[in-house]
Amino acid sequence: MALTFFIVLFVLLLQFLWVYIDELIGKGLSVGVVCEFVFWALASFVPLALPLSTMLSSIMTMGSFGENNELLAMKATGVPLQRILRPLMVLSVVISVGAFFAANNLIPYANFRIRTTLYDIKQKREEIKIPAGVFYNGIENITLFVNRQDEKSGLMRDIMFYDHRAKKGNTNVTLADSGYIRLTQNKQHVVFTLYNGETYEEGERRSKADTAFPFQRRRFNEQVVLVPLEGYDFKRSDGSRFRDDAQTLNIVRLSFLRDSLRSLLAGNRERFVQSLFRMSFIPRLFELDSTAAGKYVYTAPVDSIYRAWPVEKQLKAAQQAKIGTDRMLAQIATFTAEQEQSHYSFRRMRIEWHSKFALSIACLIFFFIGAPLGAIIRKGGLGMPTVVSIFFFIIYWVIDITGRRLSRDGAWDPTFGTWISSCVLLPIGIFLTYKATTDSSLLNADKYAAVFRAIFKKRRRKKTGLPTPPTTP
Repeated sequence: MALTFFIVLFVLLLQFLWVYIDELIGKGLSVGVVCEFVFWALASFVPLALPLSTMLSSIMTMGSFGENNELLAMKATGVPLQRILRPLMVLSVVISVGAFFAANNLIPYANFRIRTTLYDIKQKREEIKIPAGVFYNGIENITLFVNRQDEKSGLMRDIMFYDHRAKKGNTNVTLADSGYIRLTQNKQHVVFTLYNGETYEEGERRSKADTAFPFQRRRFNEQVVLVPLEGYDFKRSDGSRFRDDAQTLNIVRLSFLRDSLRSLLAGNRERFVQSLFRMSFIPRLFELDSTAAGKYVYTAPVDSIYRAWPVEKQLKAAQQAKIGTDRMLAQIATFTAEQEQSHYSFRRMRIEWHSKFALSIACLIFFFIGAPLGAIIRKGGLGMPTVVSIFFFIIYWVIDITGRRLSRDGAWDPTFGTWISSCVLLPIGIFLTYKATTDSSLLNADKYAAVFRAIFKKRRRKKTGLPTPPTTP
């Protein structure tokens, strides 16, 4: 179990690094930061790795028993398959309980740490690497051109240094024969050391009518320019922006925020309906009460009253009604947009709450698929069990992702969308367990080959006109 678990984690880690490799390379991150990022990424993969490794290890174990005739020997001594699977069942229950605690405690904290670390990495700028032969604008307010550069010593040749810190255009230009660039230890400043060059600086005009520009040229043998930097050092944030995200909360916090949000949504809806009635043409709510309809003995003919008005009054009333209706529609659209965002967060919390339990149940379901399947196919190792495990896991993963996405969008109920993958695979596990306990040859290749051979022989005899041989009683 442990071997297959770490193999699955390694495969998932490779896929994760392939996605985020651009965020890690070229920013001068320390080994500790990269290892921390990878560690929390591995912890966040537990929900995907546990079910797959459970099924793969159970198929390999029972398949190895069947391939080495150990399963046959145990059955020959009168030991039923249920008793053979009993220790593995106990182990799978322990794994399921551990998966629940991992989903409730480890995974939320891992998601919080990985999101915080990834945010801090994205805030850090890439290292300063000045290419030769092109203008480099990677340093704020500085444009640099280097004709050639020695890769070993870092010495730059034929340098053009444009200083835009004064925000006045190309008024300060330095030409140097050679130079070096380095960062300070705290990465708060970059230091340019230039040799054998000249600095050209234009001053401001005294007035708009003055056509003369003050000009200054300075020659130097060595010049040091200190430029402040921002975002080149790795700074850790407190991660407060991710503390209330659904994937970083445990069951207690999810239940509290879910109930609070449900009450808030209901209260907002009630207050909006009341405010809508107050600003509409129905100022009294009891007028909508159907039980009070019997109290009215006379109904006013609204249309006849409206037609009895003068044309100017009718036009004014229609305009007021249109303005009021447009205002109500605008408020309804705004309220709907605000409620949709709140409902989206509410659905995500429900999905994450159910996911804590769905992970544990999925481990049990995958065990009851893998163990009987291994007893039926009787193949051990990493060949056939791996193919079968990946096939069932892809089915589970596709259904689970589809259900979660449709639940987040509001097309499905979050409870149904979270549990549909388990509900689809549960009958398969029951069917395979039944077939394994009854010694069914469900996946016996020789049986299916014999059926196909009989079908082909029958078709061949029909084509040639030969009589079909009688079946033995």
